[in-house]
Amino acid sequence: MHNNRLASESSPYLLQHAHNPVDWYPWGEDALARAKSEDKPILISIGYSACHWCHVMERESFEDESVAAIMNEHFVNIKIDREERPDLDHIYMDAVQAMTGSGGWPLNVFLTPDARPFYGGTYFPPRPMHNRASWKDVLTSIHTRFRENRKEIESQSENLIAYLSSANAFGGVSGKDENSEDHSFSLEKLATIASNILQTADQDEGGFGRAPKFPQTLVIQFLLRDYYYSGRDESLKQACLSLDKMISGGIYDQVGGGFARYATDSQWLVPHFEKMLYDNALLVISMCEAYQLTGKESYKRCITQTLDFVQRELSAPSGGFYSALDADSEGEEGRYYVWDRREIEEILGEDARLFCACFQVTTGGNWEGKNILFLRDDLDSFAMKMNLIPEQWRANVDACLQKLLESRSRRVRPLLDDKILLGWNALMITACCKAYAALGKDEYREIAAKNLEFLWEKMKGSGINLFHHAYQKGQSRFPGFLDDYAYLIAALIHMQEITGDAEYLLRARDLTEWTIRYFEEEGNGYFFYTREGQEDVIIRKIEMIDGAIPSGNSVMASNLLYLSIVFDRPGWKEIAVRNCRKLEAAITQYPGSFGFWATQFQALTYGMDELVVSGKGAEEALKKLLQNFIPFRVIQSATPQNHSFPLLNGKPSLDRVQIFLCRDYTCQSPVSEIDELIPLLENVHKYKN
Repeated sequence: MHNNRLASESSPYLLQHAHNPVDWYPWGEDALARAKSEDKPILISIGYSACHWCHVMERESFEDESVAAIMNEHFVNIKIDREERPDLDHIYMDAVQAMTGSGGWPLNVFLTPDARPFYGGTYFPPRPMHNRASWKDVLTSIHTRFRENRKEIESQSENLIAYLSSANAFGGVSGKDENSEDHSFSLEKLATIASNILQTADQDEGGFGRAPKFPQTLVIQFLLRDYYYSGRDESLKQACLSLDKMISGGIYDQVGGGFARYATDSQWLVPHFEKMLYDNALLVISMCEAYQLTGKESYKRCITQTLDFVQRELSAPSGGFYSALDADSEGEEGRYYVWDRREIEEILGEDARLFCACFQVTTGGNWEGKNILFLRDDLDSFAMKMNLIPEQWRANVDACLQKLLESRSRRVRPLLDDKILLGWNALMITACCKAYAALGKDEYREIAAKNLEFLWEKMKGSGINLFHHAYQKGQSRFPGFLDDYAYLIAALIHMQEITGDAEYLLRARDLTEWTIRYFEEEGNGYFFYTREGQEDVIIRKIEMIDGAIPSGNSVMASNLLYLSIVFDRPGWKEIAVRNCRKLEAAITQYPGSFGFWATQFQALTYGMDELVVSGKGAEEALKKLLQNFIPFRVIQSATPQNHSFPLLNGKPSLDRVQIFLCRDYTCQSPVSEIDELIPLLENVHKYKN
């Protein structure tokens, strides 16, 4: 068996390649120095542990001795886990997209000896097919070009780096004075954003655009807020249709809970089976908000099942959430999750007939001869159609699903990626806070608090490297990136809201000051993805686009707006306002790529409610307050220890509950019941419209 330099790494993805005959290096000075000393081009291959096509290319090419011989002779070969080094992935993915018009993983990029990209692509087959060159042909061609056309390659790489550097200014130059009236936040512009989103909506199957379909939770959150403030029924309808279809589809694990990364078809039936921590966090957040708005039982059920899955399969015993579960098991995509009808009949016995009818299970299967469980109708609709009592039917289904889960647990499980990533953990902490707010279950608050303290204890560094990005096998590694800090600040804000503990706000303030110091681009206001002083990247990128997860810049805008009120720091609000204004055209025209930015546009249009809960019984009043969907607000609990906060001045703790509604620190007369607060909020928002 071969052993290469990856054998001493901790990343599951790198360890998957540790026995390839390819002489893989991890990213680092040893590989980069060798490329320079031997004047060889560098091949970097980027992927992640749950990536199906990464596994395919490894089996077809990287395990092939003849392929490895070419790679080892002519290149310095580096394997990168994109989840450990998203900064490198962003740079080289942008390069490949600029060269080819598309991207994905595995990402294979050829660099000059000084790490500048000049050619790349994604998956390459072992033989030419579908207009794709074989991997061997690519290797041979690149080697020849590098030897015979070096000047052309050097020029190409210089031009590409210049392009990538200029792309950092995306959205930053509007062509108009950013303080002009043309850049004011308006209801008309929000209506245009909503209209542009709805033009891409699939009004039959939910979601946006064509297959493959991704959850697009950030767009859903915008639509929920749009309905709350404007009353546009079509916004709520599309948001809920999208969530309903995902919950009933194969993208949702009907047996064990939790969502796969995306669906390959328009009906959400066939997932790409990998399960990622961040997707499940963002979907829980969206469902909590939808539940607060609608009270729909299916959202509550799905929130509970998804967080049960996270606790059962993605939680480390000592704290922290793991990153992902693989799509493959026993070498087959989805094998762990699909069912044969006969197998279900053996497990469920006389309950199988109705269960199979409900979950669309057939003898021939609905995917490659097997069955992916999905619901054509929700459980209550099916019960009524079959003359069943809905409550009894739901209980029966839960019992059947538990039997299937117990049976499935005896199968060979997909690989667990046990990296603990700071930013993704912070997203899940926020999700737990949202679940506590929506459902009132104390266990979710306890999970959030436990995991936040784990991050503080195990992943906090010092000095310029205040937090680490990844933790695994007892070690914290890699400097934290902008996303890590932005999501962590947001998690601290949410923790304060559900606990009333002001210490979380003080931590958020300190982290914000640190992030501005080490990440902000001077004179621009946006934030680099990497901190000042990180030297192993060829450029410092500014990431703007909200993709599968919100960009660090858009989350920082949200954090700065919130904390500017808490600490009376108007300069922080100015940064958020300026950054949103400069992106106005992009947000308006392409809201699907700027979903979280679009919600900040809403916040700056409608303004922030300032809510204070004080007095005897404040904890119970806070719990009731949190159950309501109030999108853009600051919530603080007044205690004798907290009165140094500007919003809490003059709000003593009396022997009765007082709930204050304020704007710009000017408060209405306090009320004592949440039912009295809601009409006050409605009046304020009606005035804004």
